[in-house]
Amino acid sequence: MSRDKESVAGAEGRQAEADARRIAVVGIAVTQRLKTAPRVNRVLSDYAHIIIGRMGIPYRERGISVIALIVDGDTDTLGAMTGKLGSIPGVKVRTAITV
Repeated sequence: MSRDKESVAGAEGRQAEADARRIAVVGIAVTQRLKTAPRVNRVLSDYAHIIIGRMGIPYRERGISVIALIVDGDTDTLGAMTGKLGSIPGVKVRTAITV
């Protein structure tokens, strides 16, 4: 295969991989922060490869912490991450898949 054909094939493969991924916004509400934070952070560390950005805000008046994530991954990986987070007692997760 010529070098030009290799680069076109490589570009097509990367495009197909990018098409399988989705950009999403994940909202996480955490109660009992001191008890649940280590488990939440462990899951987020396991999925750091798909997290583009993270913002965490303690909402002391309501006794919760809110985390907003921007992620880029395939739907199976997104589902696995949000499923693990949602299985932690005191954690609620909602996802909006955008692109």
